[in-house]
Amino acid sequence: MRHFKRMLGLSLLTVGLFAVGTGFSAARSQDVTIDGDHGKLSAVIQRPDGKTSYPLVIIMHGFMGNKERPLLTKLADDLEKDSIASIRFDFNGHGKSEGRFQDMTVLNEIEDAKAVYDYASKLPGVTGIALAGHSQGGVVASMTAGELGTQKVKALALMAPAAVLREDAIRGQLFGLHYDPLDPPETIQVGDYQVGANYVKTAQTLPIYETASQYQGPAYMLHGTGDVIAPYTYSQRYQRIYFNGQLHLIEGEDHTFSHDTDGAARAVADFFKEELK
Repeated sequence: MRHFKRMLGLSLLTVGLFAVGTGFSAARSQDVTIDGDHGKLSAVIQRPDGKTSYPLVIIMHGFMGNKERPLLTKLADDLEKDSIASIRFDFNGHGKSEGRFQDMTVLNEIEDAKAVYDYASKLPGVTGIALAGHSQGGVVASMTAGELGTQKVKALALMAPAAVLREDAIRGQLFGLHYDPLDPPETIQVGDYQVGANYVKTAQTLPIYETASQYQGPAYMLHGTGDVIAPYTYSQRYQRIYFNGQLHLIEGEDHTFSHDTDGAARAVADFFKEELK
C-alpha cells in the first residue's frame, strides 16, 4: 500500500511537471495587483486552458460595484470558454483595491483603466485587447477607448452604460438624494459610501460622448428597457456616435440584468467571440 501511494504521488508529480512544461494548467485564474491612479488595484486574470496566445478583454464594474459581481464573473467565464482571456479589477476605492471611495472620480477611474491596459499589453501571449464595462464602468470603458484610440482597442462592449451620470450631477441628484449642484457638500452619504464633492464637480463637465466618439472600432451596447437608473436612451446615443456599433435592447430588463444575468453575459461574450476571432 505504501509503495502504491508513493507511485501515485510520483505520477501526480509527473503530471504537474508536464503541465508546467507545456504551459497547460487546469487552473488558469490568477490574482494580481496593478499600480493604479490611487494605489494598488486588485485584479483577477482568467486565461483559456491549453492556449499560449489569445485576445484579452478588460472588464470594468460600475459605481459602488466590484469585480465579483455575477454579471462580470459570468462574462469572464464565458469568455474563457470561448478561448478569450480577461482581466477584471476593482477601481480605486472599491472592493479590494486601495484608495478612498470619496476620492474616486470618473477621470481617475479612466487612469486606472489605462494602467490596467498597459499591464495587459505586456502580458505574454496577448494578441489584442478589448474593453467591456457595466454602468459607470461602461462610461469609463467608452472614454478609455476614445483616449486610447481605435488602433489599440479591438472591440468595445457597454452594458447599461450610465452616461446619465453627467446630467444627474448637473441636476444635483444621486440615487434619489438631492443636493445643491452649484455648491455640492464635501461628501454625500449613499448607503455605506461617501461620495466626494470632486466626483460631482468632475461629472458635471465630463465630455462623455465627445471622448467616446474618438473610438470607431466594433462596439456593442446592451441595455434593458426597464432600466430606471440609466435609461436605455443613453445607449441609443452611443449607437449614433459609433459608425460600427450595434445596440441590443432587452425588453423589461433592469440595470443589473437581474432577470437573465447569464443571457446578458452570453450576449456580450458572443459579440467578443465574433470580433476577436
